[in-house]
Amino acid sequence: MEAPVDALLESLEPKTLWSYFLELSKIPRGSKNEQAAATWVLEQAKALGLEAMQDPIGNVIIRKPATPGREKAPITAMQAHVDMVCEKNEATNHDFTKDPIQVWRDGDLLRAKGTTLGADNGIGVASAMAVLASKDIAHGPLEVLITIDEETGLTGAGNLQPGLLKGKYLLNLDSEEEGDLTIGCAGGMDTVATRKMKQVPVAAGARPFRIKVLGLKGGHSGVEIHQGRGNALRILGQLLFRLVPEFDLQVGEFHGGNKRNAIPREAWALVFMNPAQEGAVRVALAREQKIAQDELGAFDPGLALELAPAPEAPEYAFAPEDTQAVVDYLFGMVHGVVAMSPDITDLVQTSTNLAMIATRGAEVEVCLSHRSSVEASKFVVADRVQALSRLAGFETTRGDGYPGWKPEPKASLVKVVNAVHEKTFGKPMAIKAIHAGLECGLIGEKYPDMEMVSIGPNMWDVHTPDENVSVPSVANFWILLKAILEAV
Repeated sequence: MEAPVDALLESLEPKTLWSYFLELSKIPRGSKNEQAAATWVLEQAKALGLEAMQDPIGNVIIRKPATPGREKAPITAMQAHVDMVCEKNEATNHDFTKDPIQVWRDGDLLRAKGTTLGADNGIGVASAMAVLASKDIAHGPLEVLITIDEETGLTGAGNLQPGLLKGKYLLNLDSEEEGDLTIGCAGGMDTVATRKMKQVPVAAGARPFRIKVLGLKGGHSGVEIHQGRGNALRILGQLLFRLVPEFDLQVGEFHGGNKRNAIPREAWALVFMNPAQEGAVRVALAREQKIAQDELGAFDPGLALELAPAPEAPEYAFAPEDTQAVVDYLFGMVHGVVAMSPDITDLVQTSTNLAMIATRGAEVEVCLSHRSSVEASKFVVADRVQALSRLAGFETTRGDGYPGWKPEPKASLVKVVNAVHEKTFGKPMAIKAIHAGLECGLIGEKYPDMEMVSIGPNMWDVHTPDENVSVPSVANFWILLKAILEAV
């Protein structure tokens, strides 16, 4: 029998950090549902006797005085986001609006049972809280900024008011690789494409089935977009591109993906067919599964295609021409790396994630997200998606997007943090920019004179139910964070 969460703490170090993380894991905090978690952070800060407040959008700002003798040191801010991506396996019974995350230890890793873990960015929040609770770190004046709704809209950082923070330096605690010093990131924006669908009666004698795409790794659309992982929406489009005309299938619904910034792991279509064709369709599915598996190879070996009777179904299907338009759209839409950086080795410069599809009555909606470290390229790829959408009869709308964060490798904070790491661990950090989005770009817009870096421990497969974090790496991260605060 696995140990309960409270008993799990006994095997983890540093205890204060992990205690905050495990307590936070008990609080539902999906994006746009993180108020209870933000309130918890506020209450924890006040229990420590610290100055704490919430701004109008819901961000929490906490201040801790300098330790004696360090009052004249520059103010340093630590920043993390309290919300998490809510993804689960299809067979997992979990309600993210009320159920705690079931955390368990797997050797040197911490995982969750069938869901995302929330180490992104719960470790950052817990680290900041542990610093606030500490009595043995010699630090200057500190600020902590805990933002809301980073994962689905960067709402907290985007609505942060100028003048609230006083810090000269900001340590973003939202990176995912030990030993990396992140000093820049991509900007991004979303496109939502919708298409009106004509509905027609289901053929006499046809029965409803679900064709499913399952077993893919998914992943963060900024961190893993270049790793060749399968996209469930594109594979569904490829599958239906062949099967719809082969078996004269009628399609009544398309569904897949859950988050704009997660590569979709699962997707399905509701199809109507003559039950006498079921055996032949299963044979064709096995054929198409082999084709898709050969395409993906070792990049994503868990792909599975399934056919199952649908428990319930509408009385209408989509007209053949509308079905074909959506299928062609899914199969042909750009997804993945669009361009690599010519300036920074191995950095993705521009990408698009074909993220979600949903059916709402007689309308199909598709969401895509675009990223680029070149502002002009972000709009070019969004324009390209708009053009392809128009060809398939979709209307598009765009979000406002968010800016990138320009790297400043010669900034004094970069030098300090790198020197601290080399002194502490015997080697310099890998200074890099990333393709994922960080809140630093938005914060930097409001505070252009603030120097920023991003650090974090090793964690993998964030935004998926396979998310895990390294326990020893968190211990090293804590050592580094304390040393930075003492050196700044």
